[in-house]
Amino acid sequence: MRPPPKKTVLLFPASWMRTETSMTKTELCLLSAAQMADGLAAGDFTSVELTQAHLDRIADLNPALNAYLYVDDEGALATAREVDEARAGGQDLPRLAGVPVAVKDIACTIGMPTTAGSKMLEGWMPPYDATIVTKLKSAKMPILGKTNMDEFAMGSSTEHSAFGPTRNPWDLDRIPGGSGGGSSAAVGAYLAPLAIGSDTGGSIRQPAAVTGTVGTKPTYGGVSRYGVIALASSLDQIGPCARSV
Repeated sequence: MRPPPKKTVLLFPASWMRTETSMTKTELCLLSAAQMADGLAAGDFTSVELTQAHLDRIADLNPALNAYLYVDDEGALATAREVDEARAGGQDLPRLAGVPVAVKDIACTIGMPTTAGSKMLEGWMPPYDATIVTKLKSAKMPILGKTNMDEFAMGSSTEHSAFGPTRNPWDLDRIPGGSGGGSSAAVGAYLAPLAIGSDTGGSIRQPAAVTGTVGTKPTYGGVSRYGVIALASSLDQIGPCARSV
């Protein structure tokens, strides 16, 4: 029998007690993306509550995991408030409006730095959004931040980021896979219900397998690569990481 892990992240800190809200922060973060969408539509909680729960969890656990390189509290909450106001006004909204998402730091983002895990691009603020980011914004999904990765996606463990390795949330002595280990670790540790990755030779699928999440490399050409920093353009694909099919 395999021995238990030496070190694990405290996935549910004792400080996450029930508050005056109808659900605890832990309960909110444990929902699937589909359950979050249903709960938002039913008025069981707001996007601000849901987004803040994830931001609080990121603040608690990301120092140990290093899954996120950049967290956009202000931008994520602004989108969440916009969704809540629109829903209260009776507007028709996209299915996942108000559900938070994380984006691998290989996709260009206006207002957020894009580094591709490299000091060469440290602090670079793109003048445009990648198509995938444009689509997430049009879907009214609060973008929590940018996730860690092997530098320029050259790696399969997320140990080779210029900004330090990402840890597997189930065992801090183990890798989360790569190059998209930041996205898979964020989803596996309930720091996001969904995350965007890129896959050239397994960089979504392998991290998902290693962290107990689900990842897909879409059919070539199925998702635009515009605004995504290339490793091998004819093989790179943008795709999702989630906790269920």
